[in-house]
Amino acid sequence: MVIFAGASPATYNARKDMEEIVSRKIAKTLSILVVLAMLAVSLAACGTAEPEVVVETVVETVIETVEVEKEVEKTVVETVEVEKEVEKVVTATPAPTNKIATFAWTQEPDSMNWVYSNMWFSSILQQIFHCWAWEFDSDNAAFPRLLTEIPSMANGGVSEDGTVVTMNLRDDIVWSDGTPITADDFVFTYEMIMDPNNTVVSQYPYDALSGVEATDERTVVMTFAEPFAAWEAWFWRGVMPKHILEPVYEAEGSIDEAEWNLAPTVGCGPYDFVEWESGSYMRFVKNPNYWLGQPNIDEIYLQFVPDDASQTAALIAGDADLGTFPPISDVPILEAGGVEVMVQSSGYAEGWFFNFRDMASPGAQDVVVRQAIAMALDREAINSDLLLGLTHAPETLWDPLAGGMYVSPDIVPWSYDPEGAKALLEDNGYVDSDNDGIREDKDGNPLTLTHGTTIREIRQDNQAVTQQMLREIGIDMQIQSWDADLFFGSWADGSPAALGDVDIMEWSDSTAFPDPDHYYWLCSELPSDEYPWGANYFGCDEYLDGLFQEQLGMLDPDARTEVIREITKHMHENVYWLGIWDDPDMWIVGPRLTNVSFSGVTPFYTIMEWDIVE
Repeated sequence: MVIFAGASPATYNARKDMEEIVSRKIAKTLSILVVLAMLAVSLAACGTAEPEVVVETVVETVIETVEVEKEVEKTVVETVEVEKEVEKVVTATPAPTNKIATFAWTQEPDSMNWVYSNMWFSSILQQIFHCWAWEFDSDNAAFPRLLTEIPSMANGGVSEDGTVVTMNLRDDIVWSDGTPITADDFVFTYEMIMDPNNTVVSQYPYDALSGVEATDERTVVMTFAEPFAAWEAWFWRGVMPKHILEPVYEAEGSIDEAEWNLAPTVGCGPYDFVEWESGSYMRFVKNPNYWLGQPNIDEIYLQFVPDDASQTAALIAGDADLGTFPPISDVPILEAGGVEVMVQSSGYAEGWFFNFRDMASPGAQDVVVRQAIAMALDREAINSDLLLGLTHAPETLWDPLAGGMYVSPDIVPWSYDPEGAKALLEDNGYVDSDNDGIREDKDGNPLTLTHGTTIREIRQDNQAVTQQMLREIGIDMQIQSWDADLFFGSWADGSPAALGDVDIMEWSDSTAFPDPDHYYWLCSELPSDEYPWGANYFGCDEYLDGLFQEQLGMLDPDARTEVIREITKHMHENVYWLGIWDDPDMWIVGPRLTNVSFSGVTPFYTIMEWDIVE
C-alpha cells in the first residue's frame, strides 16, 4: 500500500472509498444500458400510445360488362356479365389517444393524507389531486387558491395585534364529486388534527390556535392566543372533505384507518386519484369538476422505480417524462441523453441531525464529541468527489433562505481539521487506552455512535466515506439504513429515528420555507407514548426552545431576524445540525413535456398548463 506523505492510513482508506465510489458512478453508465433494455419492456406501456394505423382487407364483388365476339355466318356482339373478386386496402382513421405523462418515482408515498406523512415524495403530490388554501409560485411567493385574497393587515384580513386571521373563500370551489368546499371543511380539518384519537405526524402549528370558526359558509376565522408570525408558511396545506371523513370519525372515533388516507377518490385538484397498485404505480385522471378548468394532459401515471439507476434509464429511454433528485453523478449522463435538468430553490439541505436525548449514546450527548465530528469531516472533499463539485456544504439549515440573511455573521464555518479534532477529544478525556484505534471515555466505554439514514445510494456512499473519516480520529461510527417509509415514520410507527435508536440521522430538510420558522427542536415536540406525533427526535434545549418561541410571536421582521440569527449561532456552536451539501429541488424533464415550471414549495402549481408533444 502506498500512502502519500502526511496522509494517515485512515485518510488513505477514506480517499480510497471515495475513488471506489466514483469508479462505481462511471461503471453505472454500463449498468444503466442494461436497465434501459429491461425497462423498455416493463415501462413502455406507461407512456402515451402512438396513433394506430389499422389496415384491413375488404373483398368486393364487381360486375363488369364484357363484349364478346362470335364468328358465325354474321358477326354478333353479345354483352356478358362476369363476376370478379377484387381486394381493396382500406386505411381506418385512428381513434383519438389520451395524453399520458409518466413520472418515475423513486420513493413510494406512505400516505395520501398530508397530516399522516412527513415524506416529501408524498406531500408534493397535493397539487395534483388536492388543494391548499394558498400555493406558491416559481419565486416562492404566496398566491390564493381557495381564497379570494391572501389575508393581510392592509386588506383587513389580519388584525392589528396579529392574533386574528380572517379568510374569505371563493364561491365556485367544489370537491371532485361536486360537493361545495365550505368553511365547515376547514373547521373539521382543524378538529381532526387536534383530536388526540388521531395520531397525526404533528399538531404543530394548529396547537397555537385558540380556535377556528366558520362565521358563515364562505368565511373562516383563525384566532391565536399569541401572534404567530409564520402562519402563511404553515397553515392549510390541505383541507379534508368533511362529508367523506366525518361519517368515518363518527363510526370509529378516529380517522387513522380511513380509506381516504390511501385512496382519496374525492379531492379538489385538477386531477382525480384513480388507483394505487402498491409497489408498482399510481394513477390520476382529469377532474371533470375542477373549478379552474381542464388540464392539457389527460392522465398522470406515477411509475414506482426501485432505484436511481432505473429512474435515469427510464428517462433516457423515453419511458418516463419526469423524475426528481437524480444522483449528481448522473446529471452529465442525463443531459447527454437529451433530458433537461431544472433546478428550483426549495430551502432544502442535506445534513446530520444529532440525537442528544437521554437514550442517545454518551458520545452523541457530549458537545465536545459533536464538535470533533464537525472538524473531522472533509465536507469539501465529499461535495467534490461524491457530487462532482456541483454542491457545497452549508453551515446552517437557514443558509438557503433569502440569500442567507437569517444566518448569524458571527458563525465561523467548521473547517476540516482532523488533528484539531484529535486534540479536542484528547483534552477532554477521550483516549485510546487499549490501542485498538477507538477512543474510550473516562468510564472506559468505547466512543461508538450509530448513524442511520435511508437506502438512497448517495447517502450510503456518504456513510462509507464518513465512517472512515471518523475512524481516523478514533470514533467508531456504526452505519445502518432503512426504507424511507419506516425511517421517516413516527414514534407510533416504530421509526428508528423517532425512537432514538440512532445517534446521527441523515436526510434533506428545510425550514417552513420560505419562512425561517421551525418546530423540530421545540421541547413540546418530544415524542412519547402519550404524544406519538411529536417531531423532535433530537433533544430539548430550553434556551433554544425559548428563542424559537420568541421569534414566532414577533411582528417586527427586523427584530425577528435578529432572534433567528441567534438560533443559527447557538445551533452551530452546539452542532445540533451539521450541513453536508445544499440540496435544491432538481427535476429531470423529458423532451415530450412542455410549458413546465416548478415552485420550491408547491412544485406542481402549474400542472394544468403542462402539455405533451410527440
